[in-house]
Amino acid sequence: MEQKQWGVYVHIPFCRQKCFYCDFPSFAGRERYMKEYIRALCQEIEVRGSSYVRRWGNPATIYIGGGTPSALPAALMEQLLLAIGNVFCIAGEEVEFTVECNPGTVDAAYLAMMHAHGVNRLSFGVQSFDDELLRRIGRIHTGEQAVQAAVMARAVGFSNISIDLMYGLPGQSMAELKAGVEQALSLQPAHISIYGLQLEEGTAFARLQEMGKLDLPTDEDTEAMYDYMTEVLPANGYERYEISNFARPGFASRHNLSYWQDLPYLGLGAAAHSYLEGQRWEAETEIPAYIDLIKSGQSPFKLEEPATRAIAMEEFAFLALRTTAGISRQRFEQKFGCSFDSVYQQAVQRLCDKGFLVDDGDAVYLTKLGMKYGNWAFEEFLLF
Repeated sequence: MEQKQWGVYVHIPFCRQKCFYCDFPSFAGRERYMKEYIRALCQEIEVRGSSYVRRWGNPATIYIGGGTPSALPAALMEQLLLAIGNVFCIAGEEVEFTVECNPGTVDAAYLAMMHAHGVNRLSFGVQSFDDELLRRIGRIHTGEQAVQAAVMARAVGFSNISIDLMYGLPGQSMAELKAGVEQALSLQPAHISIYGLQLEEGTAFARLQEMGKLDLPTDEDTEAMYDYMTEVLPANGYERYEISNFARPGFASRHNLSYWQDLPYLGLGAAAHSYLEGQRWEAETEIPAYIDLIKSGQSPFKLEEPATRAIAMEEFAFLALRTTAGISRQRFEQKFGCSFDSVYQQAVQRLCDKGFLVDDGDAVYLTKLGMKYGNWAFEEFLLF
């Protein structure tokens, strides 16, 4: 058996309500499929999960995302966790086992059940603690529910808790943002993620923007929000390890780091993506079609268009640059069989001259300014 560092992603495509900014493959009003979906998903975990355990050993990380995994009734979540536990060894803290949760869908009993079945990390999609702002962006929880969810999680035994916050939201003021950050810090989570609003095609917010009905902060205000968050979080003990992610020492998300470090992962469930042996795969997105494929013993996955060598180099660079560790020259050469400088020397020099990049000889990584204007920096790593 080849021992390999790899991860598992499990997709739950259900939501109580679709957030107005969300373009993820998730669906509201499909609860009628939940039982059949979990049955099919457990079957896929048994077949495909077992296959990779036999080949590579146990995964280092497991991540249940969505959608809203905690929208599953407790009995179905328990069924899923039992199936995962039957295939993957999840005892102790060796495997980082994360579940995404909406604060409005959990209670103490639900959280305790997950903890009892090996989940050791929770990621709460809080976004804001301001009730009016939450309503405006389509979230189903309140600020008080977010506070209570974190308190309950700690009470039932979770020490690794992450909170997501958003900035640049419609009608959001700097005062509201600061109040939210202060509330998050008071809860002392191990990890905080910050995301600026992106208007994605096909979302409710994108349609409102097209109609001129979306009251967004100015670019200057959004930039000030970003500057505030990237200064106050490190000042309070949260080390920045990726453009949008901050953690107390020892609590960086190992699963997300595996994406940025070009490590393989197995995706399970409808719309899940896999990255295996240098190839990217995508599962059937529609829930009924996914269930039918699993029932009939067919693979729900199709191979995405194979990446050219140039695209593979670009992806490697983009992903690594998101982290504070940056691009390792040694890892680049090991993967592509050529020196990093033979491909990117001029791009690196241009970015260093602009103050966007640091080159220490072993690696190149973004400066604080480079992280702020990451998209401009990434453009330099495109190979035409």
